[in-house]
Amino acid sequence: MESTECRCLVASSNAWKGPRVERGFLFYGCNRTLKMTESGRRSDRRKTSNAVDLRQLRLAVIACDYGSFRRAAEALSIQHTAFSRAIGQLEYLVGTSLFERSSGGVKPTLAGRAVLRIARSILEQVDMLVDTGRSGDCGDTGHLVIGFFTSMSAGNLRATIGDFKKLLPRIELATMERSRFRLMTALRNGKIDVVVGPGRLPSKDTKSLLLWSERILVSLPQDHCLAAREIVYWTDLRNEKILLSEYDPGRELEDLLNSKLVLTDDRPRVERHDVSRGIIKSLTSMGMGLSLVMESDIGASFAGLVYRELQDGAGPSRVDFYAHWRDDNENPALKRFLNLLAERYPSPPPAPGE
Repeated sequence: MESTECRCLVASSNAWKGPRVERGFLFYGCNRTLKMTESGRRSDRRKTSNAVDLRQLRLAVIACDYGSFRRAAEALSIQHTAFSRAIGQLEYLVGTSLFERSSGGVKPTLAGRAVLRIARSILEQVDMLVDTGRSGDCGDTGHLVIGFFTSMSAGNLRATIGDFKKLLPRIELATMERSRFRLMTALRNGKIDVVVGPGRLPSKDTKSLLLWSERILVSLPQDHCLAAREIVYWTDLRNEKILLSEYDPGRELEDLLNSKLVLTDDRPRVERHDVSRGIIKSLTSMGMGLSLVMESDIGASFAGLVYRELQDGAGPSRVDFYAHWRDDNENPALKRFLNLLAERYPSPPPAPGE
């Protein structure tokens, strides 16, 4: 009897322990299943993204543009059923309906508009990638950054950039106006491709190309006594006040003024302002003084302001403009820009004996 009770107790104990162990196993197995499910979902998402192809995206975009699967299929000369099947596959892969179907055609759903917006962006990027691969080596596409520290309101720089954009419209063109020092720093760091400005900027890491020269003019109020003259000489500025910007090329113009009027007593009083060249023009038109400008600055007109050519005994005063770039810059777009500069502004032949 006791033996039977013991066997019953052991059996009861074993029966109790079994389910506990089994529950623990089941719990572990459930947790493992959850982990496998999450991993499977990530794998499914990767497989889905890999299964979406560009053809499906293009067909969806075209369907949206035509507002009809049938009209879009006819435009592409493919069967209507094949077109609809491709859209259906895309909808299955992205997990949502992209179009509302009706007898009058199709229109994007709310989710469809979001998907199609991304699809257009993807297709544009792919087209750009292909274009870059096909013509990037020739410099027909790409990116070019041009730095300058003079005006672009008129003159050769404005005309050259305009011609370059017309010639190579697929090149993304950016401009940067900074001081001479900051531009050369950016050039050495590779942030810009080429600097165009007055004067040669000596640097062992860069090359330069002589481009054009610009006349130096004096800007003055239209009621100033010198405004009645066609030509103003440097010595005429002796008793005047000259307004210059602290920014480039203000320092260069002041250096030129000092080189033309060597004697200190012959020099006019120079007043520097921490403002742009446009503000200097405004101050000049208000009768607060005269100013020196380069020829390219006269494109932006100011009421009450006139310009006169500055000369000395040798004739008009001019400043040479140069292009500066890094010799190790292999940007194809830069090469195309430099070729255009060389064609437009061929270097003069060397003088005899040079």
